[in-house]
Amino acid sequence: MPDFSILFENMDSYLEGFQNTVIASLIALAASFVLGTLIAVMRIAPIRVFNWLGAAYVEFIRNIPLILITFIFFIGLPVFNIRLSGFAAGTIGLSIYTAAFIAEAIRAGILSVPKGQLEAARSSGLTYSQAMYHVILPQAIKIVIPPLGNQFINLVKNSSILAVVAGTDLMYFGDLIASKTFVTFDVYIFVALFYLLLTVPLSLGVGYVERRLARSH
Repeated sequence: MPDFSILFENMDSYLEGFQNTVIASLIALAASFVLGTLIAVMRIAPIRVFNWLGAAYVEFIRNIPLILITFIFFIGLPVFNIRLSGFAAGTIGLSIYTAAFIAEAIRAGILSVPKGQLEAARSSGLTYSQAMYHVILPQAIKIVIPPLGNQFINLVKNSSILAVVAGTDLMYFGDLIASKTFVTFDVYIFVALFYLLLTVPLSLGVGYVERRLARSH
């Protein structure tokens, strides 16, 4: 049985890390969704250079480790006299990394919308960007809500990367408590439970939305 005295004696640290993990996840969720949507639109835009830039972003970011992206912001930027906190560097790295996966999910959703929808919107007088914003994207995002939900769950778990750059997240405080108490198993069991407080409701919510969409179709 885990030693619950470790949890109670270090509750302030656990809660601070939990709060910072939630904040970093929410910021990265919003930023990666916006950036991912932009990249997805670029990948199917009628301008070839945008297609190339969007494809290059996705292929490059998806094929390098998240920790490397984070180090670029935490260790690389000080070379140019730009210094970010571990929290900021980790959150930015997490946003950029997750955006590549969200872009591919949204692109798949856009491609699944019948082409006639875009043509009809353009023939009614809308510009390409207006048609995409008002007609195509709302349908595409609805289609890909389940895979987007899975990406958001992965984002929460990947937020542990902040610990590597002293980002004061849940895993960071878990490491501090373990180094202070010389206990590892119990400390990280409680860290895992706090992560489950975030991921299990998200997973259940994604499943509920997926069932609702299946019934509506």
